[in-house]
Amino acid sequence: MNTATTPALVDVPESTSISTLLADRVARAGEAPLLERRETPDGPWLPVTAAEFDADVLSVARGLLARGIAAGDRVAIMSRTRYEWTLLDYAVWAAGAVPVPVYETSSPEQVHWILSDAEVRLAVVETPAHADAVASVRDRLPALEDVAVIDTGALDALREAGAAVPAEKVAERRAQVRRDDLATIIYTSGSTGRPKGTELTHGNFAHLALNAREVLPELLERDGARTLLFLPLAHVFARLIQVAVITSSAVLGHTPDVKNLVPDLGSFKPTFLLAVPRVFEKVYNSAEQKAATSALKRRIFHWAARTAISTSRAQDAGTVPVGLRVQHSLADRLVLGKLREAMGGRVEHAVSGGAPLGERLGHFFRGVGVTVLEGYGLTETTAPTAVNLPRSVAIGTVGPAFPGTSIRIDDDGEILLAGPHLFRAYHNQPELTAEAIQDGWFRTGDIGSLDAQGRLRITGRKKEIIVTAGGKNVAPAVLEDRLRSHPIVSQVVVVGDQKPFIAALVTLDAEMLPGWLSTRGLPAMPLQEARTHPDVLAHLERAVSRANEAVSRAESIRKIHVLEDDFTEANGYLTPSLKVKRALVLQDFADVIEAIYTSGPRPSVQSVDVTG
Repeated sequence: MNTATTPALVDVPESTSISTLLADRVARAGEAPLLERRETPDGPWLPVTAAEFDADVLSVARGLLARGIAAGDRVAIMSRTRYEWTLLDYAVWAAGAVPVPVYETSSPEQVHWILSDAEVRLAVVETPAHADAVASVRDRLPALEDVAVIDTGALDALREAGAAVPAEKVAERRAQVRRDDLATIIYTSGSTGRPKGTELTHGNFAHLALNAREVLPELLERDGARTLLFLPLAHVFARLIQVAVITSSAVLGHTPDVKNLVPDLGSFKPTFLLAVPRVFEKVYNSAEQKAATSALKRRIFHWAARTAISTSRAQDAGTVPVGLRVQHSLADRLVLGKLREAMGGRVEHAVSGGAPLGERLGHFFRGVGVTVLEGYGLTETTAPTAVNLPRSVAIGTVGPAFPGTSIRIDDDGEILLAGPHLFRAYHNQPELTAEAIQDGWFRTGDIGSLDAQGRLRITGRKKEIIVTAGGKNVAPAVLEDRLRSHPIVSQVVVVGDQKPFIAALVTLDAEMLPGWLSTRGLPAMPLQEARTHPDVLAHLERAVSRANEAVSRAESIRKIHVLEDDFTEANGYLTPSLKVKRALVLQDFADVIEAIYTSGPRPSVQSVDVTG
C-alpha cells in the first residue's frame, strides 16, 4: 500500500470560523464549565462557564478594536501557557485579526524575525522581561505600534478601553470571518534553520477539531472529560488541542510551569493529557529512581514494569493469560496504581506527538492503564495527520490517516500528505511554498511506510538519513530513541555520514544523575566528572549494546562520546518543542565528531568504544 485515505466524518461549511465553534459551545452548554483557572499558583481551580469565557473574549476584543486593531492585523502573543493565552487567542480571532504566537523563551533576534516578518502591529507579552526583549529590537520593527504586558494589567486595560466600543462591532467582525480566512501564522521552531511562517486557516483548525469530536469521543466527549495543558501554546500541537477542547464538551486547564506538573495534575485530575515523548520518558525514569531506594524496591519496580509491558503485548496478541493477569493485579497494587495517582488518578488516555515514543514506553504506559495514542503531524498540517485511536491502537505506528486526510508514500519513502488540514502557504515565501506543495501533496521530508491496514510508521527524516562510507543507509531515530531510554541519558545524536562506522554524541541528564548514582552506590559527582567515570561509561556501554539489538551490525553504534553539557533550549541546541537542532549540533561539534574517527583504537576517557 502506498496511499491511504480516511473519509471525513464532518464537512466544514464555508461560514465556519474558530469563533463560530466557540459560539456553538455556548449555545449547547453556556452555563456549564468550559475552563478552570487559578488566581494563584497553588489556589483552587475555579470554573469558568462557556458563557463567562465568551463574555470575557468579547470584552477583550472590544478593547482591541478600541486600540485600533483592524481586520487582518497581526497581534503577537508571547507568554507561558495560561488562561490569558487562550483568552487573547480567541479575542484576537473575535476582532477579525490574526494572532501570531511567539515562544516565551525566544531570544530578541528570534522575536525580531517573527514580529518583522509577520508585520505585527501589537505585541501582548507576559512579563516586563519579555517587553524588554521586544524593546531591544523595536527600532527595527516599523510596523509595531505598541507592547502590552499581561503581568502589569494589559488585559484589564483592554477591557476598560473596550467599554466604549459597542458589542455589535465585534459581532460584525466575527461574522465577516470565513472558513478559508487566515487564522494564525505559526513560525516553525527552526530545527533546520530560520523559522518559516506557516499560514493556517480557520478551516484548518475547524476541520480537525470537528472531526476529532467524532473520532476521539473517548477523550473529548466522555462524561467529565478534562485536560491540563502544559505544553507551550506557541506550538501547533497545544494550540490545536485548545481549539478541539473548546469545540467539544471537555474542560480545559492550564499550568505554566512543568516543575509543578505533578502536584498540578493531582489537583486538576485530568482524564487525558497531551505530551511529547520526553515527558513520558521523564515520568518513567522518575518512577524508577523513586523506587530505587533499596535493591528490593528496585527489583519490584522492574518486575512491575516488565509485567505491564508483557500485559500490553499480550493484549495485542488477543488474550492475556490468567497467570499474567494475576501478576498484573499484584503489580498494580504495588507500583502501577501509584503511577496513575501521580498523574492525577483519572488519566486514561494520553496523546503523544512531536517525536517517536518508542514501543517500550507505549506498552509500559498501556500496561499501567494509560493508553498513549501516538500521532504524527507537523505545523504545516495543523498538528495531527495520523493518530492511533483508543479502540484500535497499534503500538509502534502513528495510526491511520486522520478523517478527511490522505497519506502517500513516494518511491523514495518520503511521506506526502493531503487534506483540508494542510496549510495554505509559507508567509512571504511563494517559492518555498511551491516546492513544498506539489499537485496538492505536501512533501514532509519524513520517511515512513504504510502497513496493510493503512497505518503509518515513521522511520526517520529524509535529510537525516546517514550514508556510511560503506554505502549503508542508516535512519538514526531508532537508535537514538532506544539509547535515550536509559535513565541518565538526556539526548543522543547519531553520526557517521560518509564515515566507516556509526557513532553517537550523548548528553547526561543532570536531574536524574544524583539519584541514579546514589542507588548504585556511587559517590555524588557533577555531570562533568560523571561523563568520564569508568562505572558510568560501563553502564552507557551496556545501554548502547541494548540499543544495537534493534539494528544490523552495519547500522550499530560502535563508539559514543559523552559531551560536557546537555542540549537545552537555553544554549540553543533544543527547539521549544524539545527537538534537537541536529544541523547545529553537527556544525558546532564537528571537531568532536572528527576526533571519534581519528582517535585510533584507544578512545579518549569520555568516549566509549563499544565494538566488543
